[in-house]
Amino acid sequence: MTREDMIRMARETGWQYADGDDGYNALWRCAALVAAAQKEQDAQICDAEASIEGIAQRCAANIRARGTR
Repeated sequence: MTREDMIRMARETGWQYADGDDGYNALWRCAALVAAAQKEQDAQICDAEASIEGIAQRCAANIRARGTR
């Protein structure tokens, strides 16, 4: 998701901020924290299903790596 996507979605919810970009920067940081927490929860679900074959472990690793490549 791009910064422009975040701003567009914020505006769709009625978010209004004037006098500079600081409000959108705070929104962007908040969204990044929420996304990171959700990503970790998703990876933990995979970890809980870990098996000898390693499929769930690879799934968890891919979820954690999402957005870092």
